[in-house]
Amino acid sequence: MENIISNVRAALIGQSDEKTKTGSQHFFKETITCHGVKTKAVQQISKEMFSRVRTKTKQEIFALCDRLWESGYLEESFIACNWAYALRKQFEPSDFPTFERWIFNHVNNWASCDTLCNHTVGDFIVMYPEYLNNLKDFARSENRWMRRASAVSLIVPAKKGKFLKEVMEIADILLLDEDDMVQKGYGWMLKVASQAHQKEIFSYVVRNKAAMPRTALRYAIEKMPAEMKKAAMVK
Repeated sequence: MENIISNVRAALIGQSDEKTKTGSQHFFKETITCHGVKTKAVQQISKEMFSRVRTKTKQEIFALCDRLWESGYLEESFIACNWAYALRKQFEPSDFPTFERWIFNHVNNWASCDTLCNHTVGDFIVMYPEYLNNLKDFARSENRWMRRASAVSLIVPAKKGKFLKEVMEIADILLLDEDDMVQKGYGWMLKVASQAHQKEIFSYVVRNKAAMPRTALRYAIEKMPAEMKKAAMVK
């Protein structure tokens, strides 16, 4: 197991460069730790290294993901997310505490949050919709990334028209959140939900526009027709 982690890190270090490392920080307000590897190279390394572990059990692979998350390196978190998602056909309810732990203990930027939640957690929720209530608990957390996770975990399902009721319930919980990362997260959730349920999301936005932070509002109406945007933006 230790050799696998060492090999992943050696491969990442071998593809790192100072320009990418410095440039990566520009995308984040918070300080991140990264090797400085381009996204395409990270994906290639992730795929190659997963081919070496794919015969291991899910729990063994999740244990490797733990080690990658614990490093604090952005690229290693992406590989952990990719490996977890590769096991999606094996997801079962007992896996949810693992995903929750990764978010609470290790996610410290929007990119790691979205990579894990858009796909791994989102697919899990589609498989086990009884865990939608857990996302509502996330939305009430003091941890900003848990709150963002509550929304961005529904991005892919909402785009497909799923869980409209829960989308609006989570938006209700997050409505007055002062954190811009959370505002952008639930605004994004509303935006993708509007692609399948434009009328309902427009009504939701208009009903709440006096209280909704402008950042969230602008995200929510981004895909709407010009006349709807204009009506939503009127104070």
